[in-house]
Amino acid sequence: MKQVKSIAKEASIPYGTWGTSYFPAWQSSPLAEVNIGQFAGEAMARILSKRGVSSTHLDYLMIGSTVPWHWKFWNATVVASCLGRRIPGFHVEQACATGLQAVVLAAFQVQSGASEAVGVLTFDRTSDSPASIFPERRAYRRTEVISDVWDNFGFDPSTESAMISSAGNVARKHKIDRNEIDELTAFRYQQYFEGKESGFLQRVALPLEILNVQGKTMGMIAEDIGVKKVSLESLRAMRDLDTCVTGGTQTHAADGMATLLVTTVEKAKEISTRPEINISFVAKAEVRVLPASMPEAPALAVKKLLIQTGLTMEDMVVVKDHNPFAVNDAVFSKVMGYDWHKMNNNGSPLVWGHPQGPTLTRVIIEALEEAVDLGGGYVLVFGCAAGDVGIAAIFKVNDKK
Repeated sequence: MKQVKSIAKEASIPYGTWGTSYFPAWQSSPLAEVNIGQFAGEAMARILSKRGVSSTHLDYLMIGSTVPWHWKFWNATVVASCLGRRIPGFHVEQACATGLQAVVLAAFQVQSGASEAVGVLTFDRTSDSPASIFPERRAYRRTEVISDVWDNFGFDPSTESAMISSAGNVARKHKIDRNEIDELTAFRYQQYFEGKESGFLQRVALPLEILNVQGKTMGMIAEDIGVKKVSLESLRAMRDLDTCVTGGTQTHAADGMATLLVTTVEKAKEISTRPEINISFVAKAEVRVLPASMPEAPALAVKKLLIQTGLTMEDMVVVKDHNPFAVNDAVFSKVMGYDWHKMNNNGSPLVWGHPQGPTLTRVIIEALEEAVDLGGGYVLVFGCAAGDVGIAAIFKVNDKK
């Protein structure tokens, strides 16, 4: 394996100290009715308990979310209290890059010597997102009313276009074929259900009970509600919403949370369920591409990252991305000369959903779990975010068994 200098050599992700909720689709579960910050803190405590890790190890909490929630002013401190810890923390937000940014910033927190063990907790509830009223004297109505999720999806202030149009723009630019998009999507669903049937998904996502304010059960979230098997024929029968984009070849809004720990190398050995495994941070890159070209950005971020590190796609044992549109993967494959069949084993956001904040955190967790199954190596995780941003990071898994 090629050796590359780490961006945070003092930081490590302890194996087995991670987990996610399942991601029920928008408005499909009791998760749509709760305070997502409170739920996330309580769910993190439950996950750590299931993993046999005491929350007393944590001295800092890095949270990430994108949709306003009740008590958000108190951000990490109130979530830490829901976790049962009186520790300081910080809130991270960069649209759909939040889940990766939070993990990398936690590594820098450890690298700086400021913390020994940082909990990373990302979450969002797209269901019933709040509507906000902004005074705007320049507008003829004097106010602007925004539905946080849907209006932001539908309007980029920099381009005055919707996110879906960026997928169509990029598909036309790269001459992507609709047949390939349908085949790619069908294959992504196949990968997800193979991961579910093999038990891989159950190692990553935990069933969690939803309680109301009286502490009474509202039900269990025990699967990615709303995800159903699809056939290639049904995908081909769908009409285009834009070039190479249909209702079946884009992701869906969802709710959920994901968590992992970032600690010193010594602390990771102490609390990991398999201390012989070392997971380190290698490098990170970001780019911003031409207006309304968001699905193209991840490929260019990966190109930049590989130049930074001197690594190649052939050096990666796991490749996994945040793919809100199937176009993302087709363009990545074309730009990088990489077979899209070889990436996103066991599932991806195209299938299991898009709760924004925790999306890339779950991608990281699934990617690292797969790398451990394969005996270790370099792991590439990447995705896009609002504003035509691409983000990519490489992790390294060393298994000394």
